Amino acid sequence: MKKTVLVPGGAGYIGSHVTVELIESGYDVVIADNMSNCDETNYRGVCQIVGREVPFVKMDFCDAEAVKALFKKYHFDAVIHFAAFKAVGESMTEPLKYYSNNILSFTNMLQAALDAGGCNILFSSSATVYGEPEKFPVTEASPRQDATSPYGNTKKMCEDILFDSVRAYPTLKGIALRYFNPIGAHPSALIGELPRGVPNNLVPFITQTAIGKRESLSVFGNDYPTSDGTCLRDFIDIVDLAKAHVCAVRRMIEGKMEQDYEIYNIGTGRPLSVMELLNSFIRVSGVKLNWHFAPRRAGDITAIWADPTLAQQKLGWKAERKLDDTLASAWAWEKHLAGK
Repeated sequence: MKKTVLVPGGAGYIGSHVTVELIESGYDVVIADNMSNCDETNYRGVCQIVGREVPFVKMDFCDAEAVKALFKKYHFDAVIHFAAFKAVGESMTEPLKYYSNNILSFTNMLQAALDAGGCNILFSSSATVYGEPEKFPVTEASPRQDATSPYGNTKKMCEDILFDSVRAYPTLKGIALRYFNPIGAHPSALIGELPRGVPNNLVPFITQTAIGKRESLSVFGNDYPTSDGTCLRDFIDIVDLAKAHVCAVRRMIEGKMEQDYEIYNIGTGRPLSVMELLNSFIRVSGVKLNWHFAPRRAGDITAIWADPTLAQQKLGWKAERKLDDTLASAWAWEKHLAGK
């Protein structure tokens, strides 16, 4: 019998790619999304890629009664929770928006799963929980630092909530995947990152500038203590990231977890500066970009990259796609949206 996975926030950037990989790996998927930060573009793209309609429920996970009703309608073998706001910069100016949505949506889901008899919970966490690291690369044993943004703090809080819940309720099992910096799009160019309004992430701002939607790209900070003065990040292809979720879900459903709560870094293990990424895109796309340096952005840290060894050992997963292919996919997606 096929196993069914609930994907709250499945119409968004990461959720849509994870849905594709789950279905192509033999799982049934139910998407639930309030569409507050996306439209139907990625959902329709998912259906086109997998060749069928994917069950979709429009709902808000901050509505506890709606969440309970969803868990009564379906039996879920696992839940991958993406129903959260995710922009670091926005969280600095609208912290209550982030605390109210990200925490409440997660606790509502956990309560409904518990009331339904328990479930495997995969939490979409973030490398932001490491704050400004003291040593590189960061491992899962690296200390969590004080969060540099309300967004990062919600990730720390939800990790703690999941840990405490798993410890208290034997019918719940949990894995937290700490993402580094997802970029790119599906090779089909049918799904990708589609921010509403001005992008908060680097690559969609690059591609929107390249296509002519944005007049200029701002590179925030050129005075960091790095080789070229710009931040260092661990940029991971979105499809590689999505495949990690399939590995984690399989580990939970097949009962292979060694502990009831596990944590994994999901990154490439290779640091790349913002300028290196920008120059790589210019080379891959052949487009000359109008860009300029701007002051540092609140909440940004100097550098972070992953040690993904544990995910390789326990999940059987590793990042495989090349940066050039990732950037080419992001550019193909942007051109697809523009009808070019």
